[in-house]
Amino acid sequence: TFAPNVVTVFLAACATKVSIYILLRFDFFVFQPNLEGHDFQFAYFLMPLSLLAILVASAVAMFEPNLKRLLAWSSVAQIGYITLGASLVSVPGITAGLLHIFNHALAKGALFLAVACLGISVARMRIDTIRGIAQKMPWTMAAFLLAGFSLIGVPGTAGFISKWYLITATLRSGSLGIALVAVIVISSLMAVVYIWRVVEAAYFKPLDPDSTAVEAPLPLLLATWGAVLLNFYFGLRPDLPVTLATSAAQMLHGQMQ
Repeated sequence: TFAPNVVTVFLAACATKVSIYILLRFDFFVFQPNLEGHDFQFAYFLMPLSLLAILVASAVAMFEPNLKRLLAWSSVAQIGYITLGASLVSVPGITAGLLHIFNHALAKGALFLAVACLGISVARMRIDTIRGIAQKMPWTMAAFLLAGFSLIGVPGTAGFISKWYLITATLRSGSLGIALVAVIVISSLMAVVYIWRVVEAAYFKPLDPDSTAVEAPLPLLLATWGAVLLNFYFGLRPDLPVTLATSAAQMLHGQMQ
């Protein structure tokens, strides 16, 4: 959260996914799924840690006053979704996890690009310093709002696709399916709360009369809106990422035809 705004875009969208890649390659290539105890370590170790990350990080984000830290805690919860899918040790579960790697990169990349736009005019990236800023930076805040929809999982966005695949995978996982779905739904409602905190401050709080905020430069806005539009494009046309994620999941699970 102390990195320059442009660097946080890369960290949030790409760097946080490297550890997941290493985890999956190590566990599914070094420890083959047919080895004794492989399913056990995923179900009894990775799954509880995933659920803990989803719920605790979402709860912390609901009360975090710093905007970049709020999104960072949100990323912890989203990584929990990815590892939850992997912990199911099934092709549908791994597919959902891999799909969420891509879709979360789109959503969180767009959100941090919007934060980079805000950083042009806001020195201290706190929720209480962006009150009413939508009046001065309407394009930036509209991009933040729409990217937030994808993070929450609103239908029509990329975030909805991976959450839907994760829900269907958990329902196939047996007796724990309903409980896992409940965690996903609850954490999505938590995401509504912490995204709304930012939207409420920017749109419904009075603007500081001394504010000198101006809209972000056009190149940065174009990059931000490009990321936002990709969230909706892959929400409406998810065939390519779904196909790639399914193929990768089959390979990891040893079911490639």
